[in-house]
Amino acid sequence: MTQSATLAGAFDELAESYDHRHHEEIARVLIAWVAPGAGDAVADVACGAGAVARQLAQRRRDTARAVLAVDLSPGMVAVGRARAAGLERETAIDWRVADAVPLPVADRSLDVVLCASSLHFLGLRALADWRRALRPGGRVGFTLPLATHFRPSERFSGHLAHNVPLPHTAQEASRWATACGFTEAESRVHVLGTRRVVVTSATSPDGR
Repeated sequence: MTQSATLAGAFDELAESYDHRHHEEIARVLIAWVAPGAGDAVADVACGAGAVARQLAQRRRDTARAVLAVDLSPGMVAVGRARAAGLERETAIDWRVADAVPLPVADRSLDVVLCASSLHFLGLRALADWRRALRPGGRVGFTLPLATHFRPSERFSGHLAHNVPLPHTAQEASRWATACGFTEAESRVHVLGTRRVVVTSATSPDGR
């Protein structure tokens, strides 16, 4: 079994008991920090149950392109679809069961890429793919757990990407985003009970 299939299976098992309240709050904070436009072409990368996509869908223009929500876990996507069933415009989200890297989009076709609580599983290759997918001046937003407060379970610790350093401070997160080829990086630490999450936004200078 591949690592992707193993990780998908692990999240499938979590889908029904997932901490939705926690991830809804992370999505709210991330969206507020990046502030996508109501008509922007947006991808919710490694979307889980689609907290980001569903919150964005509630504020989309009727003529806006559907938010692309991609995750490798069929169970998570199924829960996301069910939780989105009450949306006024159900076609506002384009759900895909697939690996999040590479994104199933054309080069330079997105205005915003958002990734909540998942980049430390995707690895550095995700940022390179986001630069490919973003238009010149496009925005990226992601969250990472603060290193000092992250205690992954044994089941998930083996899936962490070793080339994504968990930040100890907001400044570290911004410096890392800049080192990865983005500009105008801004980060902040958000406190969620006993957890600490670093929220980062940055700009793709050339979309590649």
